[in-house]
Amino acid sequence: MVRVRFAPSPTGPLHIGGVRTALYNYLFTKKNKGTFILRIEDTDQKRYVPGAEQYIIDSLTWCGITFDEGPHLSSGEYAPYRQSERKGMYKQYAEDLVKKGFAYYAYDTDEDLDNMRKRLEMSKMLPKYDAVSRSSMVNSLTLPADEVQKRLAANEDVVIRLKLPRNEDVRFFDEIRGWVVINTTQMDDKVLLKSDGMPTYHLANVVDDYLMKITHVIRGEEWLPSAPLHVLLYRYFGWEDQMPVFAHLPLLLKPDGNGKLSKRDGDRLGFPVFPLQWQDPITHEISSGYKEVGYESAAVLNMLALLGWHTADNRELFSLPELIDAFELSRVNKSGAKFDLQKAYWFNQQYVNKLPIEEIADRIRPIVKEKYPKYNEHKLNDAIALMKEKAVFVKDFFEKAPYLFHIPAAYDMDVITKKWNAQTFEDLNNLLLAMQSIEDFSAISIENLVTNYAQKNNQKPTQYFQPLRISLTGEAGGPPLFELMNYLGKAESCNRLSFAINKLKNHLPSEL
Repeated sequence: MVRVRFAPSPTGPLHIGGVRTALYNYLFTKKNKGTFILRIEDTDQKRYVPGAEQYIIDSLTWCGITFDEGPHLSSGEYAPYRQSERKGMYKQYAEDLVKKGFAYYAYDTDEDLDNMRKRLEMSKMLPKYDAVSRSSMVNSLTLPADEVQKRLAANEDVVIRLKLPRNEDVRFFDEIRGWVVINTTQMDDKVLLKSDGMPTYHLANVVDDYLMKITHVIRGEEWLPSAPLHVLLYRYFGWEDQMPVFAHLPLLLKPDGNGKLSKRDGDRLGFPVFPLQWQDPITHEISSGYKEVGYESAAVLNMLALLGWHTADNRELFSLPELIDAFELSRVNKSGAKFDLQKAYWFNQQYVNKLPIEEIADRIRPIVKEKYPKYNEHKLNDAIALMKEKAVFVKDFFEKAPYLFHIPAAYDMDVITKKWNAQTFEDLNNLLLAMQSIEDFSAISIENLVTNYAQKNNQKPTQYFQPLRISLTGEAGGPPLFELMNYLGKAESCNRLSFAINKLKNHLPSEL
């Protein structure tokens, strides 16, 4: 049975790239009718951030990514799911590797390690603790056996390091990248167990994946250099037959494609990189989230799914069940995917446009009532229908189109001062008089009125569209003009036209 885990570290807010990793894990698991597990990898207690774990859970819940097992769930036969709560079990595995000759005790002080780095740098060598440098360090490979035993009995500070072979190719197959080969000369003897008894990521990751019977490890490509080390650990433990399938996902890149997408990029370019708003518990700095900006969670998932994966027909819009049905690891790209803010807007616009008018009305009604207490809420559905195809976010209905609920408070003076003249005001006044005289105020009737007026004056009807729109809304763009006027109604449309004519014609442009 397929068992897959998403294993974040609670060292801060969950990056949107981490959400994509969780999504790919989730899609693969559900496609294969497997079990999806949340495991919190909090072995690095120095970098632990209070509130980060709950933030991760809340973020994924908002996105619609759910788990079958995890620290926030009561069920799960492989509990606990926080590595800090599993601390007691790791030491035996590290010591087992020492007994087998695949690991060793290291007593080097910080000064010893610093001197080793300086010595290797002076020799133009890469400073690392490996098969060469370990022979001159303070460890159980260089110390007499009886001294090692005395130090162990005295409970001296000690770490356990993996003993890598000096020159050996480590091969493994990656579902996205194919065969990967790395020589141990490019690796170092990683610490497996720290002096405080806490395992490092490498040991805990492999032990937990084995004990939890994980069948597939799908993670970001930043972990690709660690994979050979994990392959060796499976071999040394004698677990090769139960080693999971590996798949290393491409990076989520900056919009220009130069480097990994970061919070700094989001701050600089004006878009969130976290799913939910995050407040740093130390600095109290607040970072925006997709939810608070106004994104639909389903749109965020759809967007993320296509940042690194595609179908054969390059389809773009999917519901979550459709994503599950279509997802294949073989169609995940090897190269990084550039974040595209305009595409993010497009995805959200598609999802807002698909929302039922009644649902949008229910979501914005309290805000509209508060902002525009005199507005006739029976017209709310009609207002939403007018803006539905143009709205990127649900909040656009009241933030980008306040004229649907209230007479304009200001007008687009750039257009007015550059393009309007005395004839503009005369035309607006004539159109106002004509509108006041008609009984049928349907969109077609208003359009015919403007068309007839234009023909009488040997002009194109479009000449009057922008002055009418600005007079009614204060803005140069918006929903279809005549449908808007029909929505406002004869009395309100005429009132706004009259108000705009009187307000604008009696002032010099410099005073407006």
